[in-house]
Amino acid sequence: MKVQFIGGAGTVTGSKTLIESNGIRILIDCGLFQGIKPLRELNWEPLPILPSTIDFVLLTHGHLDHCGWLPRLVSKGFKGKIYCSSPTKDIAKLILLDSSKIQEEEARKANEGKYSKHQVAEPLYTIIEAQQVFPLFRVIKTNESIFLDTEIEARFSNAGHILGACSVELKLEDKTLVFSGDIGRDDDVLMYAPTKPQEADYVFLESTYGNRIHANSDAKLELETYINNTIEKGGTIIIPSFAVERAQSIMFLLWRLKKEDRIPSVPYIFDTPMGISALKVFSNNKKWHKLSLADCEEMAAMFSLVSDYQETMSTILDSQPKVVIAASGMATGGRVLSYLEHYIGLPETTIVIVGFQAEGTRGRKLLEGVQEIKLHGKYFPVKALILEIEGLSAHGDQKDLLNWLSELEKKPKKVFLVHGERESLDELQVKINEKYGFDCIVPLMGQAFDL
Repeated sequence: MKVQFIGGAGTVTGSKTLIESNGIRILIDCGLFQGIKPLRELNWEPLPILPSTIDFVLLTHGHLDHCGWLPRLVSKGFKGKIYCSSPTKDIAKLILLDSSKIQEEEARKANEGKYSKHQVAEPLYTIIEAQQVFPLFRVIKTNESIFLDTEIEARFSNAGHILGACSVELKLEDKTLVFSGDIGRDDDVLMYAPTKPQEADYVFLESTYGNRIHANSDAKLELETYINNTIEKGGTIIIPSFAVERAQSIMFLLWRLKKEDRIPSVPYIFDTPMGISALKVFSNNKKWHKLSLADCEEMAAMFSLVSDYQETMSTILDSQPKVVIAASGMATGGRVLSYLEHYIGLPETTIVIVGFQAEGTRGRKLLEGVQEIKLHGKYFPVKALILEIEGLSAHGDQKDLLNWLSELEKKPKKVFLVHGERESLDELQVKINEKYGFDCIVPLMGQAFDL
C-alpha cells in the first residue's frame, strides 16, 4: 500500500491524498489550490497519475480547497464514484457552480480589461464542466460502513467543521487509516463537536491552527462593539465570509444581538447567492447543527437577502450605514470585491475578518497591514479600519486538534500532519510528541510513502 501527498502538504490548500492498494486508487479530497501565485499555478498542472485510473474520491467536505478541483479531474478522464455526506453533496454543488461562474466572469473581465498576462485568459473550468461532476456523487450515511471493494471498507464520521463535514476511516490490508478532514471546534456556535477516532494504524491530521490557541474572547461582544462604533461614525461594516457555515454563524450572532437590542436598526445585508442557497441546506439538514427550523427562519428574516448583482450595486451606492456579509471569506473573489472597491478607501469603513486567511490571499494581506490592495486589475488605497475576530474560526485550534487524538486506544504507527503552513506543522508535531509520544511526519508536496 502506498500513500502520496498530491496537495495539502506544507500548505492549507489543494487537499489531495492518494491511496493505492491492490490495484485500487482512492483519492481523499480533490481540492483547489488558493493563495499565492505559485500555488494557484499548480491548479493547471496535471496529476502525477492519470485521472482515469482513479477509482474513488472520498470527499470530507464541500469547501473549495477540498472539492474545487473535481471539475478538472472529471474533464481529464475520471469516471469513478465520489462518496460524501448528503450536506456535502449539496454544498459542493453550490461551491463548484459558484467557482466556475466566478472563473468564467474573471476570465471575461480580464479579456475585456486586457489585464491578463495571457493573450487570452481562460477559466480553469466552466460551468458545464462543473455540472459534469454531479452525476458521480454517491451519498453515504455517517457511522455506517461502505465497501469500495471486497477488502476495502470506508466509514464517515462527523468532523464538526461545517455542515456535512466528515472524517474518513479506511480499512484495507489489515490496516486502519484515519483522515481527519478539517476538524471543527469542540465549542462551535452552530456545529456539534467532532467525533474522535478510537483506533488507527495511520492518522492524517489537519494542522491549520497547529501553532495557535484561539483567543478566549467573546465574538458576540466583539461584533457588538465593532458595529456600534462604526455606525456611530456613519460608516459601513463589511464582513468577508465563507458562504457556508461561517456566514450562518455570523448571521446567528447578529440575530441574537438584535433580539437583545444591543445593535442598531440599520440594514443588515446578506449578499451571497451561494450563502442564500446554503440557508436552505441548513434548513433541510437539522440533525447536523444546533439551530431549530424556526430559528433558521427567524434569523433569515432579519436580513436583506441579495442575489441579483443589480441589487448589489444599488446596495453599494446607498450611502446609509449598514452591515454587509458577503463572500468570499478570504476576499479572493465574489461579491465582496465590489464592496471593497467602493468602501475600502473610506476611513469610516470597518472590515471585519473572520476565519483562516491563507498565505497570499487579500484577507491575509489586509490583516498584515498593506497600504493598498489590488481589485479587478486596479490598486485601491486601504484607509478602512481592518479588524479580526478570532472566535469565529471554523477550524479547531491546537487544543482541539490534540484533543481529537485523545481517545485512540493504541499508539498509531505514524501520524502524518497535513493541511497546514510550516510553523503550524512544526509546532503541532512537537506538541503531539510531547503529549502522546506519537511519531509524526510532515510530508512534502508530492512525497510518497509505503505503508
